[in-house]
Amino acid sequence: MLKAYCRQESFGVKIFQPLDQRTTPAVVYQEIRRAILNGQLPAGSQLLEAHIARDMGISRSPLREALGRMEEEGLVEKVPFRGAFVAQVQPETIREIATLRVLVESYAVQAAAHSLRTDTSRLDQELASQRAAARAKDPGKMIEAHLSFHRLFYELSGNELLLELWKSWESKLQLFLIADHQAFGDLKELPRTHQKLVEIIRRGDQAAIVEAVRHHVHVAPGVEAADAIPGLAEPWPEVS
Repeated sequence: MLKAYCRQESFGVKIFQPLDQRTTPAVVYQEIRRAILNGQLPAGSQLLEAHIARDMGISRSPLREALGRMEEEGLVEKVPFRGAFVAQVQPETIREIATLRVLVESYAVQAAAHSLRTDTSRLDQELASQRAAARAKDPGKMIEAHLSFHRLFYELSGNELLLELWKSWESKLQLFLIADHQAFGDLKELPRTHQKLVEIIRRGDQAAIVEAVRHHVHVAPGVEAADAIPGLAEPWPEVS
């Protein structure tokens, strides 16, 4: 069986600081989500309610609500009679997602081109969010900014089914990006990489966009789709 991305280990190290007793489930959710996206809670980590509630100094009620929300989002898996665990994503799943992205993301970019030309600041705002996360050395914020950058193309494509496709794999990409970002020596490399992609998009050369997406999408940590899936994508016909 293929090993899931990120190592597996039980929750045993004190990660969380005490919170106010009146803390809402939303705050508990943000704390646990941050620990997952920062890599403090690797894939497969068991989330023992008693330990987390003790460390946070809260009751189990807001904790259970927060874990239920993360289960709905795909970040947490609940196993009968065993409890809650940080979700795992298998390499073959990421490869399948990467294959679909290579096929459809350049089309989403082209479909979103008119909206991006109308409001040229949108991509600049996305890049600014990545740079801010890099300056703060915040892996969790960088993952959010990375996903937001690519989600924008699907949102502006005008194609609801395309956007639903993106939403169907976004939680799995969150988990994958924890490992993928570690392949970069410095978080500042990420906004620089996306800046190059923006420059190609703004030139409007569809063949260049297809090729850029093939190099940008990763099928495994640090492995470009262009290297692993050669010759997969051809330029889409022009979107009128």
